Amino acid sequence: MLYTLSHSPSQCDLPTLLRLIVEGDVLLLQDGVLAGLAGSAYLALLLKAPISLYALKADLEARGLVGCCSNQITIIGYNHFVTLTEKHCSQMAW
Repeated sequence: MLYTLSHSPSQCDLPTLLRLIVEGDVLLLQDGVLAGLAGSAYLALLLKAPISLYALKADLEARGLVGCCSNQITIIGYNHFVTLTEKHCSQMAW
């Protein structure tokens, strides 16, 4: 399943989301990219989950965070985003 996090991690229940994930891909987009900041407590939670973690480059750039994102997150463009949606038959948006 593809999970998308588009809200700031401080504005959603990230621990609950992570309890729902058995495995899959998580894409951070819009304000969700804040969860990928290097050294953040939110990133530590995400890295413990059985997921592949991605962040949308355009949203990192829009917030001036490209250099602040953890190197443990794969930064992708819109083409790869489309590939992820094609790979997964279902999606859960947060």
